[in-house]
Amino acid sequence: MQNENIIKGQGAQRNVTNRFDRYTYEPEDEDYETVKTSFTEVFPKTIVNQVKSEDLPMEYSMNPYQGCEHGCSYCFARPTHEYWGYSAGIDFERKIMVKKNAPELLENFFQKRGYQPEPILLSGNTDCYQPAERQFEITRKLLQVCLDYRHPVNILTKNALVLRDLDILRPMAEQNIVSVSLSIPTINEELRRKMEPRTSSAKNKLKAIEILSENKIPVNIMVAPIIPGLNSDEPLSILKAISDAGAQSFGYTLVRLNDTVEPVFVNWIEGAFPDRAQKVLNLIRSMRGGKLGEKKFFDRQKGEGNIAEMIHNTFKIGRKKFFEGKEFPKLTTKNFTGSKDQQLKLFD
Repeated sequence: MQNENIIKGQGAQRNVTNRFDRYTYEPEDEDYETVKTSFTEVFPKTIVNQVKSEDLPMEYSMNPYQGCEHGCSYCFARPTHEYWGYSAGIDFERKIMVKKNAPELLENFFQKRGYQPEPILLSGNTDCYQPAERQFEITRKLLQVCLDYRHPVNILTKNALVLRDLDILRPMAEQNIVSVSLSIPTINEELRRKMEPRTSSAKNKLKAIEILSENKIPVNIMVAPIIPGLNSDEPLSILKAISDAGAQSFGYTLVRLNDTVEPVFVNWIEGAFPDRAQKVLNLIRSMRGGKLGEKKFFDRQKGEGNIAEMIHNTFKIGRKKFFEGKEFPKLTTKNFTGSKDQQLKLFD
């Protein structure tokens, strides 16, 4: 049973204290239900970030937006909003920073002397196809730069809006320089509306897999996060559905609630699922050594205890049953020259 006072369409139900603020003030009568999304243009000096996490496979990532409208209460990126002076709560979903100069910065990055190309993850922090992309089209422009320079890029998103850019993705796929990872933590539409309220529906995500696959664009699925007591009974159903739709591979993560993600999630679960909130929180603690979060490299991916082991074993079964013989292609860097002019490759 859901609490009638929960704000629909939002993961965060309130702002939480910014851990970097010495003083905090929050009006008691703040009407969070009427807070509108605002967009602020920012002017970063770089758009490509080097990924230094030891347990992540990518070398670089880029994020055209800071903050995310999708409204997932468990989003690990929420605490990054605090560095800008905002809250990891509703501010993260409603105060979106827009990097309009990102395409120019990416082109400058590609032209750096001595740059050795490696696939770049487009997203990695906040979703590059969140609703703001319909208006600003920064992701589309970044993809065009990657196509112009023949640079490989892996896209990660929860949104079927990626299909809008098929005209760019097709020629990229022909050169083996693009792949798409869709995040599908549940195919239960009622649960999806609560877990990730402003993402594409489960039906539309599965349709997107079909269309991308028909256009020979490699598709990976992130079944993430797995939250025990909410979607932990779904892995085999999800793996069958995505395999049937044409996905070539999948990954998954166990939920972890670090820093200010914890109060956002706890507040959400108590409102959205008051009848099982404490059970879910205790199950998460059982995977995290009595805590709700985990920051240690590798340990944060594995979890511990019987629940974590059961989840890992379920995915092993699903991989063998639904993905045996499927292989996800490795993107190529061989056509990148540091210039839009491919003929320069002849003189290497």
